[in-house]
Amino acid sequence: MAAVGLAAWRSCVSCGRAAAAFDPHHGLGAILTRKPQRAPWRLPACRQKTSFSFLNRPDLPKLAYKRLKGKSPGIIFIPGYISNMNGTKAMALEEFCRSLGHAYIRFDYSGVGNSEGNLEECTVGKWRKDILSVIDGIAVGPQILVGSSLGGWLMLHAAIARPEKVMALVGVATAADALVTQFNQLPVEVQKEAEIKGTWNLPSKYHPDGFYRVQYSFIKEAEHHCLLHSPIPVSCPMRLLHGMKDDIVPWYTSMQVADQVLSTDVDVILRKDSGHRMKEKADLQLLTYTIDDLIDKLSIVVP
Repeated sequence: MAAVGLAAWRSCVSCGRAAAAFDPHHGLGAILTRKPQRAPWRLPACRQKTSFSFLNRPDLPKLAYKRLKGKSPGIIFIPGYISNMNGTKAMALEEFCRSLGHAYIRFDYSGVGNSEGNLEECTVGKWRKDILSVIDGIAVGPQILVGSSLGGWLMLHAAIARPEKVMALVGVATAADALVTQFNQLPVEVQKEAEIKGTWNLPSKYHPDGFYRVQYSFIKEAEHHCLLHSPIPVSCPMRLLHGMKDDIVPWYTSMQVADQVLSTDVDVILRKDSGHRMKEKADLQLLTYTIDDLIDKLSIVVP
């Protein structure tokens, strides 16, 4: 894995802080000043209530989604573990895409939010199918996938499965293999207890109970979708944002992803004071400027 010392430091006007941008194939870069090419985007003053639609799938749960029609490339937001499509980042990106006139989709995984399905029966593999269903059944034309936490893991799988439609990736605290890695780092007796009980209580400050109850079967099935043990066949441009104060998914996980993907157009941007969710105003501005840059880059080759 590449060391932090290989990072090139960029001063981000949008966030007013230093952020590290790592390109594993080009080494040290020049110090750059980021300037948005469009009028500065601002967070919406309040959230508006919006209706959602359902994607009908034969023999699979219906998926709730919200879609904005607009220009290509479209943006698809892939939420984190048990997160729904009404989170801060999902809603902020909708406002951002609306302001630019670009197509946008946010959705709920099966078993989560307004989608059908039983959460206890859900797996990484089933959620992977959910994303592919959205790409195949709702999205029109080329897409930029924005994956948050576990959604970052799943966006990699979607890019592998649909390279002709996925033009770029943006990960926020990308949790590739994270649940499996964390479980395997537990003491053997704790792993055995989870196997016997059938559940693992994953500590989390984001859940009112102080933990998520994860099915043991979910962990074992997720092992079949791990990616970091070998080269990842993703060749599109990729931007990986990560907070250095992330206490859920270590920031070096994004470095591992950057090291493993085949793409030569990869940046890892580290924010020193940000945590796992990266939903503060400066984090969201960094995210939207990053997507804006990718849209400009892709507009050269995408009609």
